[in-house]
Amino acid sequence: MILPAWLTGEFLAAALVFARIGALCMFIPGFGETFFPARHRLAMGLVLALSLTPLVGPDAVDIAGFGSLLGALAIEVTLGIWIGITGRIILSALQFVGYQIGLIAGLTNAFAPQMGSFEGATMIASGLMLGAVAVIFATDLHHVIIGAMAMSYDVFPIGRIMPQDLSEQIVIAVSRSFYLGLSIAAPFYVMGLLLNLGLGLANRMMPNLPVFFVAGPLLIASGLVVLVLAVPGMLNQFAQSFADWLGLLTF
Repeated sequence: MILPAWLTGEFLAAALVFARIGALCMFIPGFGETFFPARHRLAMGLVLALSLTPLVGPDAVDIAGFGSLLGALAIEVTLGIWIGITGRIILSALQFVGYQIGLIAGLTNAFAPQMGSFEGATMIASGLMLGAVAVIFATDLHHVIIGAMAMSYDVFPIGRIMPQDLSEQIVIAVSRSFYLGLSIAAPFYVMGLLLNLGLGLANRMMPNLPVFFVAGPLLIASGLVVLVLAVPGMLNQFAQSFADWLGLLTF
């Protein structure tokens, strides 16, 4: 084999792997958080791509022309973005939970900068999402993410894409995220229902009771107490759901 042709094939193989892994690292929970500069995320993607190329890269890349190369790169970038966005949708369940807790506990106006969410979030939502990122690294789920990157080439070989399957999986991820958010926020729904029911009955028995002045501090204090008690279980439930989703790519 002529050396220039061999080097070109190896470079194109590494470029195709980087196209998917780099796009994935821009969005996947853990590696793709917005408080990491974009160049650092791309650098991580480059390191992972160079490490994974001997394992997952094609043995030889034969590109007929510039158009074929652009098409192959576009497919790999699309798959990387799809995997990263799907993982981000699972993480957004905690953003939904944070909004619900803020609504129930009267903390919806306590805004904070976004922490990996799709838009600005409340302090509780940002705190939960930051805690989820910490759990990902504390429980070594980032190793599972790297394994999923490698095994994704068994599910989606280089140069192949299934748009219908991608759209169906996005819908499944959204429904799973919504169900996860509702199940995590369930204790706060019960707390809010009981407290508001009790305050309503107290107001009926004591019409002169300033219920709005009593309800605010009571809801905030109760919400914070339940939050402190429920956070470990909430993050554990998210970690299990995220690990199950990663298992779809690793098994």
